[in-house]
Amino acid sequence: MSLPATRRRRFELSLAALLLILLALDFAFPLPKPTADSPTLTVLAADGTPLRAWPGDDGAQRQPTTPEAVSPRYLEALLHYEDRWFRWHPGVNPVALARAAWQWARHGRIVSGGSTLTMQVARLVDEKAAGRSVPAKLRQIARALQLELHLSKHEILSLYLNLAPMGGPLEGVETASRAYLGKPAAELSQAEAALLVALPQSPTRLRPDRAVAAAQAARDKVLTRMQTLGVWTAADVADAKLERVFAPPLRARWLAPLAAERLRQQARRGGKTEAVIQTTLDAGLQARLEQLLTDRLNSLPEMVSMAALVVDNHTLAVRGYAGSADFTDAKRGAHVDMVRAHRSPGSTLKPFLYAMALDEGLIHSESLLIDAPQNFGGYAPGNFQADFSGPVSVSEALQRSLNVPAVDLLERLGPERFAGRLRNAGLRLRMPANAAPNLSLILGGGSTSLEELVGAYTALARGGVSGKPHLVPLTPDEAPQETRLMSEGAAFIVREILENGGRPGSPFREGNQRIAWKTGTSFGFRDAWALGVTDRYTFGVWIGRPDGTPNPGHFGANSAAPLLRDLAAALGPNEARQQLAPRHQPASVRAAAICWPLGTAEAATPPEHCLQRRTAWTLDGAVPPTLPDRLRPTGLVEAAWTDGRERVRPDCDAGATRHDIARWPTLLQPFLDPGQRDPVDLLPWRPGCAPASPQGGALRIVGLEPGSVLRPTPGQASISLRLQAVGASQGITWLLDGQFAGASEQAGAVQLLTLTREGSHALTAMDGRGRWARLPFEVQALPAPRPRRPDEIVQTQTSRTLQGL
Repeated sequence: MSLPATRRRRFELSLAALLLILLALDFAFPLPKPTADSPTLTVLAADGTPLRAWPGDDGAQRQPTTPEAVSPRYLEALLHYEDRWFRWHPGVNPVALARAAWQWARHGRIVSGGSTLTMQVARLVDEKAAGRSVPAKLRQIARALQLELHLSKHEILSLYLNLAPMGGPLEGVETASRAYLGKPAAELSQAEAALLVALPQSPTRLRPDRAVAAAQAARDKVLTRMQTLGVWTAADVADAKLERVFAPPLRARWLAPLAAERLRQQARRGGKTEAVIQTTLDAGLQARLEQLLTDRLNSLPEMVSMAALVVDNHTLAVRGYAGSADFTDAKRGAHVDMVRAHRSPGSTLKPFLYAMALDEGLIHSESLLIDAPQNFGGYAPGNFQADFSGPVSVSEALQRSLNVPAVDLLERLGPERFAGRLRNAGLRLRMPANAAPNLSLILGGGSTSLEELVGAYTALARGGVSGKPHLVPLTPDEAPQETRLMSEGAAFIVREILENGGRPGSPFREGNQRIAWKTGTSFGFRDAWALGVTDRYTFGVWIGRPDGTPNPGHFGANSAAPLLRDLAAALGPNEARQQLAPRHQPASVRAAAICWPLGTAEAATPPEHCLQRRTAWTLDGAVPPTLPDRLRPTGLVEAAWTDGRERVRPDCDAGATRHDIARWPTLLQPFLDPGQRDPVDLLPWRPGCAPASPQGGALRIVGLEPGSVLRPTPGQASISLRLQAVGASQGITWLLDGQFAGASEQAGAVQLLTLTREGSHALTAMDGRGRWARLPFEVQALPAPRPRRPDEIVQTQTSRTLQGL
């Protein structure tokens, strides 16, 4: 064998031995597992925007990314500034290492490390390779060679993009871009890309949320290098340097923190370990929602919080979720998720009651209801404003959220049945311990959540089908949880009522948003609600104290409704506002002319019985008559006899003429004007031929004479009266100008009444059998009153439970 061949053989053997040694070392000292393999838990909006993140086991926050998902501007700046030869070297750059060694020998210390991008990754995956000492550098070189041996350039670059330190707990370019700049790394400008390239050089010293000047100087250094290398033009660099460096505190970037926490807890309970949880939330809408709540905080007391939920009607996906008003304010119960909390819903359940009554054939949209004092087996509800309107239609009762007509209707439908239908549709009413569903349900006697309410209200925009809102996207095999809560026709009619009063032919107001809305207030002003429905969204808001204590002066109409209106505007002009074209009318819904007081179709009603004409929405061709009069079970049509001028009994005048007249329900008699009555009913009775106890003549008010003119005692600002209703039975209710003024269970009890307002008044006493007496009087010469609330006009000894506007 010749000498050259022998040398070549020895060289090959030596090289093989070296490779074996390197392989043995690689086997003996494997690469540490990159921490990017166990990233932080990140909850994302639908478009990928991070909402909230939790550190991984190592305390770092990172969001996985790839080179393809990062802006080309960033990759360009990174590779030219940090390692121009990254694509070609084997992990180390001999030229750069030689330069670093010469500088070390000359200065006696390390001036530049000569690190490649691969070496930087090496010290990120191996803590012992970090540092600027010679042993650390040698370990970096070995690890860099290992990385190049095991991984592709693409994989090494991906590790850097995910592990590069970015200040505080942040690691990776995507995490830093979202946290500091509020945008994905794919959308970085040249100035932003340069900032994030410079940041890993000294993550703590260059944090843009703490050291703006230092961060800007480091960014400009990268920009200058890019211009010097001819990668970016001088004009582009000059424009980039004009951008100010600014980043808010890291925590301020959280969106929907309670929704994110909810999903994290669900993942833990389910044993899931995914690094990313995708949600259905709209990041832009969520930001506007949270800003809206923040702007309103100053108008609320210190301990009061707010919650809001926005759901897409078509998919039932949750698009906006705010569980509290301010996640940083512990005084407002920041960490209590009021979207899920169980609270009294006040009057927000009334639309479902009227929808069910429509489906049961009990009512149409203009059915005559009674808004007058009533006692339902010991339960005597009042209205929020403490007054009564007498005859009202279904549309008026729902739109004005009147309590007495709703309780009357619920008694006829059945509270157990009502609660069962709602429960089947996903709205569970939780009663106090050992309590069964009762009439108080319709005024907030049970409890439910904002989430369940919004899910049920979606039925108004989805043809009567309610659904369960979902926070995470459904898989192709999953279907939304849906239940029919009401018919399509009932949903149409109720939505029409909540939008414009429910009268056919009544146009939508030009220029306004088309929103069906309902408010509610729980007993003691503990909860203020407002729910809204548009074609695209169903949304709701809640205002109150998370600890359940009262919030006096704040109720649905004055607190929650304005917030709901602002939320509708925040949804955007193309989202909450629709074209004012007529909505599709189901085939089951028809407009019909009806007559009061009988409630029947005009075509089927004798003209003399049609005392008031109205146009109503009817369902399935049915025109239900007025609900039976509890105090007059014989019906609303009765026989009356006259001699042409006076009314008589038939046994008193054999020649009298019979008339079948339409009567209003008994409890409405005190509220009727003469023009609303049948002319025969207005005729006087012939002396000696009147019934023994004519309706309305059995009661007499004692303590005030008809037509009295009252003046206060000099120096007094009010007038006090002691009143009594003689001949009453089953308790007595007092009304002043139609407004509740007092009540007593004992028929002969004395009622104290304080008058504080001048002018003409009408005092009415009404007993439990529907009998009543009324007298007019006048108050003069009272001193000018101080400004007062409406509920202060009449002050009495008795109190009334008023719930739910």
